[in-house]
Amino acid sequence: MNRRLAAFAATFAVVLGATAVMAQSDVIKQRQTLLKEFGDLTKPVGGMLRGSNAFDLAAVQAALDTYAKSAKELPALFPAGSDTGDTDALPAIWQDKAKFDGLFAKLASDATSARAAITDEASFKANFPGVIRTCGTCHDSFRKKS
Repeated sequence: MNRRLAAFAATFAVVLGATAVMAQSDVIKQRQTLLKEFGDLTKPVGGMLRGSNAFDLAAVQAALDTYAKSAKELPALFPAGSDTGDTDALPAIWQDKAKFDGLFAKLASDATSARAAITDEASFKANFPGVIRTCGTCHDSFRKKS
């Protein structure tokens, strides 16, 4: 009977460990998907700031709506233990989680404010750079340099 119990316990530990690795991998993929979406939406909007793309209010609003929504979801996608694997996340995230989470809260707030303020190209050029600066702060402090 003790052998069966020991075998069950060993099997359970292996399954539990594999589940934890899969969950960690899933959370990394989830956050990468959201952050890739940020990049995909930011490229054309950045072109608008530089003057290489025509101003498109709907594209700007879509980007800001996504930033605001996803910035609220992203902190939960950086749980303890999700710092290894296929990730560019720096250990600083978990060393200063309050600052990291605060940057996402600021991004959500900045995006929401900019969404309300941007009505034309002039207001876009005045308000959008502040949103992007928050992104840059996070990249500079919490993301591996490529």
